[in-house]
Amino acid sequence: MGPATRLALRPGGLAVRAGLRGPAEVKIVGVAAAIIFRDDGCFLLGRRAPGTFYPGYWEFPGGKVEAGESPRDALVRELHEELGIEVVAFTPWIVREHVYEHAHVRLHFFRVTAWHGEIADHVHDALAWQKPGALNVAPMLPANAPVLAALTLPDVYGITHAWQIGVGEQLALLDAALARGLKLVQLREAALPEMQRESFAAAALARCRQHGARVLVNGDAQLARAIGADGLHLPARQLLALDRRPPFPLVAASCHERHELEHAARLGLDFAVMGPVKPTASHPDDAGIGWERFAELISDLPLPVYAIGGLSSADLPVAMAAGAQGIAAIRAAWRPDPAR
Repeated sequence: MGPATRLALRPGGLAVRAGLRGPAEVKIVGVAAAIIFRDDGCFLLGRRAPGTFYPGYWEFPGGKVEAGESPRDALVRELHEELGIEVVAFTPWIVREHVYEHAHVRLHFFRVTAWHGEIADHVHDALAWQKPGALNVAPMLPANAPVLAALTLPDVYGITHAWQIGVGEQLALLDAALARGLKLVQLREAALPEMQRESFAAAALARCRQHGARVLVNGDAQLARAIGADGLHLPARQLLALDRRPPFPLVAASCHERHELEHAARLGLDFAVMGPVKPTASHPDDAGIGWERFAELISDLPLPVYAIGGLSSADLPVAMAAGAQGIAAIRAAWRPDPAR
């Protein structure tokens, strides 16, 4: 049994560790961690110096949240102390917990995109810029493996609707979006006749493969396996019926309530989609949940969440400020907006 399985969370930042003399409370240490991005999409890692826990391991810059300090304040302070920079633009991302032998930590991750000053090494014994999905340094701290996987997710998640606009039109729009840089696609075509759905899915997958884009099939595990898709996207009703993660490299889910998001996290899904945030073309009279409610619903989750519902790439800044991974879109994904 690993250390993580020996702990049960209690309110108030405490955990309970089972022992021969009864349960012992272990304080959860808050940590602010920075994903510092350059304009080319690379992010910064630091190597832990000798004389610290896990010397020689690589980690994201950041440090402990002090008493009376918010994770945001801790991030600004730590980056000034560690790297000599003044952070001017950052957004919340995910919150993950990990149990080391010396501590149980709650890691508040932030995406940092702008700062003043030259980055200088004051704490680590080396710094390295890394490309998502193509690290050339090792080893990483154990807590960071899921974070590195999440960093390979793009800002935009395109969802097909060939059942509405026709297979030929959808494939043409997919070609154009892939040429603009779309890297994540959901095939959501339950309304197509079975044979047409299979041929469309195979054709769409072949196009995505040519551009290095990943493909998830909505709600149909058999079809996803048959065409060799990268993963499965679960509708909320399928998500809630599961007690374990489906055996695909990439698994996501559509969610509308907090308990659905929490269930997706318990199953270890790679990401979720939450909304609708705004009125949509299919439900123009539904105002949507709005950005404030969206931010509340996804707060402190360990998995990235895309916002959906009446959104386009113009909504990316506000979506990320609310803590979203980015946006998911059915119609806007195929317009000639920048897709990243």
